[in-house]
Amino acid sequence: MGLLKTIFFILLFIYAFKFLARLFAPFLMKKAAETIQRKAEEQFRRQQPKSTVKEGETIIDKAPKNNQQSKNSVGEYVDFEEID
Repeated sequence: MGLLKTIFFILLFIYAFKFLARLFAPFLMKKAAETIQRKAEEQFRRQQPKSTVKEGETIIDKAPKNNQQSKNSVGEYVDFEEID
């Protein structure tokens, strides 16, 4: 009798869980989507530059080229001859 009672409670728990999951899943998914959307909007607001540039004004920012460093970073060329 104990085994049948245990199986009954396990099945009851499984069906109750499925029933409650169908009731609360849409609510939980909606809350999760709202939370993700709110976080994305906050990140987007933080990444937008707060510039004082007026519309139509052009500003060019260029980093100076450092050609000297790129030539030296490869190393020195050494010419050699093969000995037979």
